[in-house]
Amino acid sequence: MDLPFTQQPGWRERHLKRKHRNPLFAWPPEAVAPERLLEAQRADHEEMEAFGERFRALVQRAVDLPPDAGSEDVMALKGDLEQHYEQSYGLPEDHTQERQAIRKLVDLIAKAVRLAAGEDPLAHRELADAEEARAIHRRLLEQPLVADLLRPDSPITPEELAPTLLSASPTEVEAAIELFDADQIAQIAEAGALLADDRASKGVDMTQALDRLALILTRLKTDYPQAH
Repeated sequence: MDLPFTQQPGWRERHLKRKHRNPLFAWPPEAVAPERLLEAQRADHEEMEAFGERFRALVQRAVDLPPDAGSEDVMALKGDLEQHYEQSYGLPEDHTQERQAIRKLVDLIAKAVRLAAGEDPLAHRELADAEEARAIHRRLLEQPLVADLLRPDSPITPEELAPTLLSASPTEVEAAIELFDADQIAQIAEAGALLADDRASKGVDMTQALDRLALILTRLKTDYPQAH
């Protein structure tokens, strides 16, 4: 029986979909129970509804912020906005409009902070570095796997990193690997190689998994040549 996975799932459903009948996660492959899927979908939608309420309150908080607000209040608002921006990628359905609104508000705050920095070159260098880091973070979040890995309550356990990456799209793998250092990438590659060998010995086609493993090893050799 095919399970009713949705087209734009939340983070809980996304991970169940990764694991459903996937031989890299369990042998023999295990099907997700229908009731478990329905529970994940329900929880994802409840989180989406709660997000909507908090988002509206956050926008109102930005509107009500007085022109002479202190830096502590401004930076607290900016932090909450960025937290909501990241959380939106774990929700079901499309939240492009909310993210656009958050980006505009964050950019306005960043502009005000730059003006407040005056002619201080060090402050402007630090602000430029922060802007560059924010741009990289936003780019990586476009990949669902990255959004799921970055959650404080990520559904992906350390033991599931290898099967998750070997099951992901090439674009997701290349983005996700940016989250790890050399030692972590090497551990993932080693676990992935062992996993692929084991499943191949059981007759499972590992063509895609080996392709993803090659991407991981290439990134390790390219970004961390001293590790070899």
